[in-house]
Amino acid sequence: IAYTPGDRMIAVEDENGETLHVRIAKTRTGFKLTTRGASHMVRVLPARAAAYAQHLIEKVPPDLSKFLIAPMPGLLVRLDVAEGDQVEAGQPLAVVEAMKMENILRAAKTGTVKTISAKAGDSLAVDAVILELE
Repeated sequence: IAYTPGDRMIAVEDENGETLHVRIAKTRTGFKLTTRGASHMVRVLPARAAAYAQHLIEKVPPDLSKFLIAPMPGLLVRLDVAEGDQVEAGQPLAVVEAMKMENILRAAKTGTVKTISAKAGDSLAVDAVILELE
């Protein structure tokens, strides 16, 4: 194959002379290769780490979908729900002003507002929890 770092598409020629076009996307630990409707994850590790890779446990990120988290530092301008309210996925929950723009934060899933950790007028840090859903 002919590959230069940054290429998004490569052409691979097999021993029969058939050309296969593969889309390549960089991931945290390697590449995602897609061709003919199938995707394959390829891990690229240093030789000294490759021997131990089969023993490593993949870290699963925590499920944060039950929290409404501030995506950036800003001012909580408005809270559109109260504790105990039923919310639907996509429903506006709060408005955060950051860099002179108002950002509407919406529910990621259906649920009930369990606790509210911030109030209108609060300054929020990035990743600050605004509210929690049940």
